[in-house]
Amino acid sequence: FLAFDDDAGVVRCEAGTTLADVLEVVVPRGWFLPVTPGTKFVSLGGAVACDVHGKNHHAAGTFGRHVTRLELARSSGERLELTPKDDLFRATVGGLGLTGLITWVEFELQKIESDRIDQATTRFRSLDEFFALSEEANARSPYVVAWVDTLRPEGRGLLMEGHHAPADARAALPPVGTAHAPKLPVPFDAPEWALSRLSVRAFNAVYYRRPVGQARIPYEPFFYPLDVMHDWNRGYGRRGLLQHQCVVPSGEAIREVLRRIARSGAGSFLAVLKLFGDVPSPGLLSFPRPGVTLALDFPRRDDTVRLLRSLDDVVREAGGAVYPAKDACMTPASFRAFFPQWQALLPFIDPAFSSSFWRRVTADVD
Repeated sequence: FLAFDDDAGVVRCEAGTTLADVLEVVVPRGWFLPVTPGTKFVSLGGAVACDVHGKNHHAAGTFGRHVTRLELARSSGERLELTPKDDLFRATVGGLGLTGLITWVEFELQKIESDRIDQATTRFRSLDEFFALSEEANARSPYVVAWVDTLRPEGRGLLMEGHHAPADARAALPPVGTAHAPKLPVPFDAPEWALSRLSVRAFNAVYYRRPVGQARIPYEPFFYPLDVMHDWNRGYGRRGLLQHQCVVPSGEAIREVLRRIARSGAGSFLAVLKLFGDVPSPGLLSFPRPGVTLALDFPRRDDTVRLLRSLDDVVREAGGAVYPAKDACMTPASFRAFFPQWQALLPFIDPAFSSSFWRRVTADVD
C-alpha cells in the first residue's frame, strides 16, 4: 500500500497487491472494491491488464473504469504516470500486459455500511425465464449473476442478486487483517470417473434444488465461492481444466452453445450466466460489451479443445467475443473477428513484451 485517502475512498497500491490484500484493509474501514471478479486472489496489475468485470457490470462496468492513475515502466527505462486521458492508459487497461510493466495502480472504492450481503436466489426453468428475471433484477440490484445447468439445453438454473446490507447487519466491521483465508484444501486430483457426464448431471441436479429465497450472508461466499478451497483446480483431475467465457448479443447463440455442450456430454460444474450492461469499457481490447456472457470450466480431455473451438465458431457467427484472460485455444482468425480493433493496440505494445497468447493469435502477422 502506497497511499489511502480514507475520506475520499481512493487507494494506491503496488501492482502485485492482490484484491484479497485490499479487502483486508478497506472493508473494516467501510469500503469495498468497485468491481471484483469471482476470485480475490488476483493482482491489481492483472485486474487492470485484463480489465476484469464482476456481478455488477450492468451497474459499474469494468475495473478499469474506476482506475484514476497508474504507473507504467517501459523497457526503454521510462516510468510513465498515466491517467484515463492518455491513449497509453486506454491501451494498458485490457491490454493483456503488452504495453509494459504496471508498477502501481490508484483506484476508487465504493462506500459500504457492513460486510454482509443481502442475497435473493430465484430458480428459473428456461433461458426465456432467465432473461426476464435478469432484466428485472438488473433494474433493482447492483449485483446479479446466475448458475446454469449445461447439460439441460433449455437452460434451467438459479439467479442470485445481492445488495450490500445496511449498518444494522453487524455489530461492528471486522478488524483489519482478519479476512477469511482458504481453509478447505482439495487433497488429491479427482479421478477420471468423478468427472463423467453422470457425475456432472448428479451435481447439477442437487445444486439446482438448493434452497431459494432471501438470506443475509458474509460477502465472501457471495463474491468468492471457490476461494474457500485451496487448489480447487485439483477437483478437475490430473490433466486440469480449460476455461471458456464468451459474450454474445443474443440469447439464441447461448442456446446453441448449451446445445453443443449437451451433445458433447462434457458438461461444466461451474457455469456462470449474466447480462452485461451498456456501460462502456475504457480499454482498447476490453472484453465486456452489451449482451449475454457465459463462463464455463471443463475438465481437460482429448476432445476439449475441439469442443471449445466449436463454441468459438458459434460466438464468431453471432458477432460476439471470447475472453482472452480465460482462453487457451483461440485461433488468429477468431481473435480478429472477436476484436476487430486489435491493430489499434500495436503502436502501444512495448517491443520487449510478449505472451504465449499474443504469439498464438498473431502467429501469421509479420
